[in-house]
Amino acid sequence: KKLTLLREMLAGCGAGTCQVIVTTPMEMLKIQLQDAGRIAAQKKLMAAQAQLSSSSAVEAAKPAVETRTTAMQITRELLRSKGIAGLYKGLGATLLRDVPFSIVYFPLFANLNKLGQKDPNVKAPFYVSFLSGCVAGSTAAVAVNPCDVIKTRLQSLQRGVNEDTYSGILDCTKKIWQKEGPMAFLKGAYCRALVIAPLFGIAQVVYFIGIAEFLLDMLPKHRA
Repeated sequence: KKLTLLREMLAGCGAGTCQVIVTTPMEMLKIQLQDAGRIAAQKKLMAAQAQLSSSSAVEAAKPAVETRTTAMQITRELLRSKGIAGLYKGLGATLLRDVPFSIVYFPLFANLNKLGQKDPNVKAPFYVSFLSGCVAGSTAAVAVNPCDVIKTRLQSLQRGVNEDTYSGILDCTKKIWQKEGPMAFLKGAYCRALVIAPLFGIAQVVYFIGIAEFLLDMLPKHRA
């Protein structure tokens, strides 16, 4: 039975919500690790400038001690200071990004893929599924990029020098709009589309040509 567009969008909404609950902690840790490198480079630059302006030659000669932040260190610190909720910082913004993404992606892919079906009872060729996944993925990625910018800002625990702090989604949106302009919400959209397009294109090809089912069939079956 064919789903209506509204039901397709609701199905995408449910899929996006489930995905967010599972992946938000991993997304949070990824952003913290990326931020750690940026903050460390900024501190190193400030230390070098301080050494140059110092009158003590001994202090200037001391090498800077670098410490590498790991995902386990970040996880332990978040759990110690904020509990499980610390791993779900920015959950609202993540839902704001991933739920609309799924609402756009799944119906768009299904309808694009359907255009390549010569017979409703026969699957579309693999290249149609690939192109449909690429187009639907990149379209959805660009459409929700403003939400991705907001999510990333909110999930950054450490701030660089003169960087803003945000109290929530609305505060973050307002400050970005006022200080950086509307185009700031499209930062990274091009790169994000380049990543998402092949990712979802390949995923759909793998699913539609039945690789997963083939591998499952190879597993030994338990006899009743």
